[in-house]
Amino acid sequence: MRFAGIDIGGERHMVAIVDQSGAVILKATPVMEDASGYERLLELLGSASDCLVAMEATGHYWRNLFTALVTAGFKIALINPLRSSRFAEEELQRTKTDAIDALGIARFAAQKRPRITELPDPALQELRELVRLKEHLVQQFGDRVRQLHRAVDLGFPEFTRHIRALDSELATALLTRYPTAAALRTISVRRLARLCYDGSHHVGEELARTLLEAAKHSVGAHHGEPYQLQVRYACEDLEVLRQRLRSLDRDVERRLEQHEVGKLLSGRTMARTGLRMMPTFPSSSLRFRTAGFPQYGSKAGLSDGACPRVAWISASRGLHPSFVPPSRLNNPRSVSRFMAQLRHRRASG
Repeated sequence: MRFAGIDIGGERHMVAIVDQSGAVILKATPVMEDASGYERLLELLGSASDCLVAMEATGHYWRNLFTALVTAGFKIALINPLRSSRFAEEELQRTKTDAIDALGIARFAAQKRPRITELPDPALQELRELVRLKEHLVQQFGDRVRQLHRAVDLGFPEFTRHIRALDSELATALLTRYPTAAALRTISVRRLARLCYDGSHHVGEELARTLLEAAKHSVGAHHGEPYQLQVRYACEDLEVLRQRLRSLDRDVERRLEQHEVGKLLSGRTMARTGLRMMPTFPSSSLRFRTAGFPQYGSKAGLSDGACPRVAWISASRGLHPSFVPPSRLNNPRSVSRFMAQLRHRRASG
């Protein structure tokens, strides 16, 4: 049996191979992250029947290589970088280079025989990509809100006393049209009250009078075009991001309804919570990412000490939908019974 260790890089990977005793069969050799590099790697690895390939799950760089090797018939073990680092410390490895890391990963595989990792379900992988995209958009949304706060503080600081949430549709609709106190002073109460901000709701006369009165006595001193543009551009960006996030939520819910994991967890619940309990690998394995309750994961029979924060059970496989109070999930026995019930239903279905 041969054990290959691959140190993953952005543009170049390093591969080394050892036998069962840890003796070096192939010294650390670089291969590029392109088609010719993959062909070279397959030549170096040789037969897939007696070779276990170990690599660290480093960022996203491992994924293309992982898929190519599995397609070629190799058994792959994805390992946590912390485990390989601890192994290197145990071996008194003081120097750290790509070549030494690759050899260390190979020897780790020879000694520890890590579990073979299954190829992720393509549909589930797409769901996880949507989650990452949503997290990125949420971060952008927060950045734009902070920019808007700064701009509003300069041109109309009293605005947030009456409309506290600058990320709301009401706030962005008002500020897009009237970005500073000076701009707001020029309109009538009636016109402002009739402003529609979400397709169905209007500002209303009471709020309109309050805002106009605040604008007349505002201490904001920056009303020029640069300050107005800052507010308008931030509001426009927030509206675009808001629509994209809504579209992503709908897409995630639709995909969850079509996917096996959607039979176990409510699509809307998972979309609202950012799919933090999304399985790392195929849903059939019931291995979930940590989403709270890590101390109960092993007791519930889940790998990696992780347990999903589940609020609803769907009507999958005859399992009647019901609400699970959070207090039940604070008890490891309740978690164990809950997960056992899910497994039993799936197995008997």
